[in-house]
Amino acid sequence: MAFQSIVPEVTLSSGQKMPVLGLGTATFPPVASEIVVQAVVQAIELGYRHFDTASVYQTESTLGDAIQEAIRVGLIKSRAEVFLTSKLWCSDAHPHLVAPALQTALRNLKTEYLDLYLIHWPMSMKHGIIEYPPKPEDFLPLDIKSVWAEMEECQRLGLTKSIGVSNFSCKKLGDLLAFATIPPAVNQVELNPCWQQKKLRDYCKANGIIVAAFSPLGAAGASWGHNRVMESEVLKEIAEGKGKTVAQICLRWGYEQGIVVVMKSYNEERLQQNLAIFDWALSDEDCKKIGEIPQRRGHTAEEFIDGSGPFKSIDELWDGEI
Repeated sequence: MAFQSIVPEVTLSSGQKMPVLGLGTATFPPVASEIVVQAVVQAIELGYRHFDTASVYQTESTLGDAIQEAIRVGLIKSRAEVFLTSKLWCSDAHPHLVAPALQTALRNLKTEYLDLYLIHWPMSMKHGIIEYPPKPEDFLPLDIKSVWAEMEECQRLGLTKSIGVSNFSCKKLGDLLAFATIPPAVNQVELNPCWQQKKLRDYCKANGIIVAAFSPLGAAGASWGHNRVMESEVLKEIAEGKGKTVAQICLRWGYEQGIVVVMKSYNEERLQQNLAIFDWALSDEDCKKIGEIPQRRGHTAEEFIDGSGPFKSIDELWDGEI
């Protein structure tokens, strides 16, 4: 008998239900595909039902294999029991390439539809360039109006149930909302207790956009990551007082803020711990202390900008706080 997930869900503007805790599959450098398959199958057995990938991660096919394996061994009855997110990479962020890129993702994932398809970054690049991080000279301005029109068409055609964006600032979202027929259901951004993005969260809430957090634990060990979250004395003190891990405090904080949290771990014990955040709560004092943690972005635009490309400054690319 299939195991039922214990993860709560939020309702997107499309009317679709989205689990509030997801497992990400981005690894830089990439890990062996069998490790990812094993981790995803294990996560499904534990109760995870939300999985996040992207073309640039090179894990779409592997995630598709894992879902098929989970069905084969009876952990789930069908693909419909999981929520799958993928993303349009910058080099495909051209109007005529949106649908073909999504079709490629569907073939890779071995599914007829996505639950959520996101524009990965508010920028475009020369077609065919997949490398990460990209070179500044390969950037191009994003024709967001035309690209978004194609994203909307993909939803109308049933290729994806919902559409959204990633790494969009308040200004970028405002530009999009000014003409969108179907508003973005989700904005996935870097967000954790050391980069809380309150301004952006308030803007998204006011406009019916769910915020999803990547790097909710700071992504220590990744090229863009840092250890400020996991080494925070404030978070350590709260965790010790509650008999929880720092990771659990971070994930619970995100959940209580109304955020969908996309974490990554291929360790069974941590996968179990990360699920154990729904039967307890942070106190008002805990939340106050977390709210006073000094703020600093970890995933910065500096890695993309050196002044040699069409974007000469971080402000020109990001329009301020993302």
